[in-house]
Amino acid sequence: MLRFTTVSRPWSRNVEGVAILGFWVLLGTLSLVRRALDPRGPDGLTQPELFVTLAEYGLWAALTPGIFWLARRFPLERADWARRLLVHLAIALLVAAFVEVARLLLFRSMLFPEGIGPLRLRHRFDIGRSLLRLQSLDELIIYLAVLAAGFARDYFLRFRERQAEAARLLAETTRLQAQLADARLDALRMQLNPHFLFNTLHAVSALVERDPSGVRRIVARLSTLLRRALDTSTPQEVPLRDELDFLRGYLDIQRVRFQDALEVQENIAPETLDALVPNLILQPLVENAVEHGVSRVEAGGGRIELAVQREAEHLVLTIRDNGPGLTGGGEREAGVGLRNTRARLAALYGNDAHLNLAPAEEGGLVATVTLPYHTAADLLATARTDA
Repeated sequence: MLRFTTVSRPWSRNVEGVAILGFWVLLGTLSLVRRALDPRGPDGLTQPELFVTLAEYGLWAALTPGIFWLARRFPLERADWARRLLVHLAIALLVAAFVEVARLLLFRSMLFPEGIGPLRLRHRFDIGRSLLRLQSLDELIIYLAVLAAGFARDYFLRFRERQAEAARLLAETTRLQAQLADARLDALRMQLNPHFLFNTLHAVSALVERDPSGVRRIVARLSTLLRRALDTSTPQEVPLRDELDFLRGYLDIQRVRFQDALEVQENIAPETLDALVPNLILQPLVENAVEHGVSRVEAGGGRIELAVQREAEHLVLTIRDNGPGLTGGGEREAGVGLRNTRARLAALYGNDAHLNLAPAEEGGLVATVTLPYHTAADLLATARTDA
């Protein structure tokens, strides 16, 4: 199952710096426009007022990153929030007083010592008296507003960090789950291989005296099949045509074992040959049909019918034999091959695949495997779309 996660663009200090500067420039511009249009004031803006206003907002722009750092360094969400709040209030008073003093000193430096008359008297401020009269209250309010924005920024960044950590943990969990699933599938496949090998060697021991040439054919074919069965680099899913090639080699061994008294019929839809199926999915089912079905036919030859067709978005594989059917207290259901096949289907496809055993209409048993239909080309197209 594929999982999709949305990855947002990383937070950038440069972008934040531009945003801070743009905000204060906009705020300073609006303040100048307000003063220029204020009917209660003199007509127009004086040069000192213009310069000091721009310098004041520029100073706030320079102080904003530091205030943001204080908000992140001393958040209010911990147990000692009261002490941290007092620290913030003390710093707010100091910064507000600093900005007010800087503004007053800048005004004084901009005033000409002679020749400006009432303007000089209007801007001749007493710094201590201004502080005592709480004329820095505006600066205090601005500082607290910036601090509140810093807290909001800190919460946002922490949320982004938690999101990134959750995405990382999810990716790591998905990777570990995939590795665990692969390991489990490999273990199940390795359980099938000895089972297949032991049954074949048993057939060899039964024929070694009465059919030496047949034994040589079995051994030659077995060596070819084992190279693939024991190849750990083989993917979990292979094209159906490759799975059929392996199965036909296994059936050649069984024909020698039964002295050609085994009939195999195939009804494979051509459009299904490129479909991906679990590696070695058919062999244990056919082996189950041989061991518990064909080998127990009392009269006449045994017969196995193999059919593969596509039904909408599913691939249906059917193995039918003419044996005695479901007898022996569920012996066929309890076989190692069937148990492992069901476990592999569940590990690969979850509830989208299943294996059913049912009596055939004319005697015998039908094993039906239903799994999602997809090809290597489908997976490649999906991967490109996701990328």
